[in-house]
Amino acid sequence: MTAPNPFTPTFGRVPLLMAGRLDIISEMESAFENGPGDPNLSTILTGARGTGKTALLLYLSRIAAEHGWISVNVAAIPGMLEDIIERTRDAAANFIDTSEKTRLKGLTVGQLLGLEWEPGATAGGNWRTRMTRMLQALNDQGIGLLITVDEVRPDLDEMIQLATVYQHFVGEERAVALVLAGLPGKVSSLLRNESVSFLRRANRYLLGNIADEDIAEGIRLTAEEGGRSIAPEALTQAVEASEGFPYLMQLVGFQSWAQNPGEKTISLEDVLRGAEAAHRNFTERVLEATYYDLSPKDLLFLQAMLLDEDESRIAVIAERLGEGSNYASTYKRRLIEQGIIGERGPSYVTFELPGFRAYLEAKLGPLQI
Repeated sequence: MTAPNPFTPTFGRVPLLMAGRLDIISEMESAFENGPGDPNLSTILTGARGTGKTALLLYLSRIAAEHGWISVNVAAIPGMLEDIIERTRDAAANFIDTSEKTRLKGLTVGQLLGLEWEPGATAGGNWRTRMTRMLQALNDQGIGLLITVDEVRPDLDEMIQLATVYQHFVGEERAVALVLAGLPGKVSSLLRNESVSFLRRANRYLLGNIADEDIAEGIRLTAEEGGRSIAPEALTQAVEASEGFPYLMQLVGFQSWAQNPGEKTISLEDVLRGAEAAHRNFTERVLEATYYDLSPKDLLFLQAMLLDEDESRIAVIAERLGEGSNYASTYKRRLIEQGIIGERGPSYVTFELPGFRAYLEAKLGPLQI
């Protein structure tokens, strides 16, 4: 019987080892220990698809539980606020009374005896009032509440309401934390809303590529946790194939393990075949989704970059597009916020998303000038 594959290339699954994110995890651990007043209790995670935002949110929930906090994890979709109420009630049920109690309001005497009941405290009031009651009951027991929101959307009114009410919770010195995660462009749009200016002071982390040594440690330790080893030359190849990207690392590891799961050691041949399959998966799940999120003008900017072998100069891109420097700078910022390109000094940019350059070359070809 072969051992289960320990790699987790599924969006939202928590890997065995959070490679390259230990600094963020350490700071959040300190925040849960310190409680109200610690700035890390208000945190925003941004990054391109596949950088591990969702997995990190879930991992932080586990860390919070180890420090006596409960967590609710929701996505930014309509009904989010009510979902937070329900998830909080479920998570707190072992610690406080969260039942929807009723009490006798009055009775009438007539042909039939009538009883009139009114909702208990937990059912009355607006969202802030209901949450405040549960927070107060939890805090009285020394328990904090972590709220995580994935896939931040600037166009969702409930997102604005949550941020506004959370500011009051912080001002009231309640043991509550809010961690948001989303694509850089959507987070930036949210923070431009004057109603959530409080969130501009939240700690922000851009989840980018991971160092090769962290990728190597993540692959090696995950394989060993699953009961196998990986040959040194195979590990080197796996690191190269991962290109510093957390999701791609999990894909490479998963597919390499799957080649000969009954063998004690993952070989170089396993990794070579696994990496090929992993890159096909990555194209389907990440690159295509990213491509269809881009505007026609975003794509023109990227096509102009394809004319360069490596770095592209912003002034030259503007010239190729027949536009001014301000125009080029606007689209440079948009694409950086989406994690697709990165700056190389003040005047140059290059592709950051693994494989996206080759994908665009095959899909569109360079800009015709």
